[in-house]
Amino acid sequence: FPVTIIKLVFGDNVLRKRIFFTLFVLVLFRLMAVIPIPGIDTLRLEQFISGNDFFGLLNIFSGGGLSNLSIIMLGVSPYITGSIIMQLLTVMFPKLKALYQEEGDAGRRKFSQYSRLLTVPLALVQGYAFITLLQNQGILARLGTFDLVTNLLVIAAGSMLLMWLGELVSEFGIGNGVSLIIFVGIVTGKQIGRSHV
Repeated sequence: FPVTIIKLVFGDNVLRKRIFFTLFVLVLFRLMAVIPIPGIDTLRLEQFISGNDFFGLLNIFSGGGLSNLSIIMLGVSPYITGSIIMQLLTVMFPKLKALYQEEGDAGRRKFSQYSRLLTVPLALVQGYAFITLLQNQGILARLGTFDLVTNLLVIAAGSMLLMWLGELVSEFGIGNGVSLIIFVGIVTGKQIGRSHV
């Protein structure tokens, strides 16, 4: 039975391309999760995350990106937060609600664009909060203005890149791309957590 399904799936040229594209994006996501931002005391970082349940949980959801302060340490959380804020704003602003519910595909595309634009400042704020916290814990060296801005831009760009890759998977791959990235992040984060225990 499974062999028949595999033959059917890989016999369809379009489906095969979609599967391989999705796998390529997920492998790329895992590779980016091991590229760290500069200036990290890795031993203190590991001790901090293992001794802090909240950050351990965040590390799982970022796919282990937080455990080595990778360029995608925020994962897709700024995008998720932006989408939630936009949904909440539809309750407060009838024009936004009308845009989302009554203007069809064009309205939903515009609504999604607003969510993407909101992701940028959210990624910068979350990145700054993480860097400040980790500097206060002695995990990151004190950064000058240039280094701080550079790291913030790298972290925000990593989050935006993940968001874009998720949308590409939704369009050209299999399933909802952002959900798949979160799923792979959780699964690999748990494996990383077990390997540290």
